[in-house]
Amino acid sequence: MKIARFSRVGFILAAAGSAVGLGNIWKFPYITGEYGGGAFVFVYLLTVLLIGFSIMIAEMLIGYIGRKDAVSSFENIAPTHKHLWKYGGFQSLAGLFVMIFYSVVIGWIFHYIVTSLSSLPSSVQEAETTFNAMIHTDIATQLFYHSLAFIWITYVLTKGIKGGIEKMNMFLMPALMIILAGMFIYALSLDAFPKAVNFMFAADWSKINSEAFVVAVGHAFFTLSLGMGAIMTYAASMEKNSNIVKAAFWVVFLDTIIAIVAGLMLFTFLYQYGAGPAKGPGLVFISLPAAFYEMGILGNIFAVLFFIALAFAGLTSSVSLVEPMVQYFIDRFSWSRFKSSILMGLFFYLIGIIALLSNIDGYQELLTWGDKNFFDWVDYVTSAIMLPIGGLIMAVFVGFILDKRKVESLMKPQLGFAFETWYFSLRYITPIAMFVVMLNLIGIF
Repeated sequence: MKIARFSRVGFILAAAGSAVGLGNIWKFPYITGEYGGGAFVFVYLLTVLLIGFSIMIAEMLIGYIGRKDAVSSFENIAPTHKHLWKYGGFQSLAGLFVMIFYSVVIGWIFHYIVTSLSSLPSSVQEAETTFNAMIHTDIATQLFYHSLAFIWITYVLTKGIKGGIEKMNMFLMPALMIILAGMFIYALSLDAFPKAVNFMFAADWSKINSEAFVVAVGHAFFTLSLGMGAIMTYAASMEKNSNIVKAAFWVVFLDTIIAIVAGLMLFTFLYQYGAGPAKGPGLVFISLPAAFYEMGILGNIFAVLFFIALAFAGLTSSVSLVEPMVQYFIDRFSWSRFKSSILMGLFFYLIGIIALLSNIDGYQELLTWGDKNFFDWVDYVTSAIMLPIGGLIMAVFVGFILDKRKVESLMKPQLGFAFETWYFSLRYITPIAMFVVMLNLIGIF
């Protein structure tokens, strides 16, 4: 079956949309402050260049050469043992599993868009009480917005590469950047902006240790949406004679810039209005709404715009998480796009309801094993095992399995003198880094 092709701009926006997700908005700023500010930014950018950028080029290369779903691409271009290497493409399952809880979180964001129109919590304590009540007791609200996320994502997938995915990203990605840029410009005028800059960029080298390096490697990898077949599947639809290196550069650049701009804007508001930073969901759903309340009616406007931007980031990433498995069933079993999209959507939607219920009082104990409930287990298994394995497979495949002469003939004209550095990083630095990250996340290292 012929695959529709992205335009050059469409591919960059779609791939950037895949990379720019919820983690860019709150996780990057927080871990930057926690691990030494500017010192961590330096380490992070270094890992993005040597590891994240290297894997992104490798993943794009596999998809660009293979021109099929991830499984078929590995199978088609593997020089030997094709029947074994095709299983490398099943890293696409990671994205589908991530969607089990990701869709629930997008539902929370939809809910906050609506509530921000009328009321905001007057304090951090009230915001925390409201958020906890929603995730632990309010099944109906979460189910409604989880269903809306499922409908939106599945509809876009049914429309295909050009009519759905590219069209959505051509609108949502510029809209996301405009919203963040507007809020950032306002943040520049506030007295707390220098404090936010200091929080994120003042270098504290005493906090740079082995754990900081592992965190930097892990975040550089995960924030670029690597190891789950998304970038590979999108690259299969690149125009012929596309420049893989330039495309990868723009995706990495946009991903990093959006994270930095969002972080500076976010923490300016938090410091200006006395809410203070908080980790994880607390930053977005607890501290920030309380800060917006202090702005008066302007706070309601900013809250709505911010959660719309956050929803856009989540939706563009979500479509890319499901598309690899949609394309797999189209290519391997000749399913229609509509059938494949509906069934993959129902998969994450129905199991997502179980993830949703695992946070609800009365169901939590039943859906908890060990120290994690079902929601947390899905998050943990995908981030600690499935994604690092996906990255490791791609690095080994391009670095050791593909004929170097073939790789060199395609990539040296684009990389120039940097080819050997990239190839060395892919063969030695990246596999070791991915292995260490995986050991760290599962608690061995």
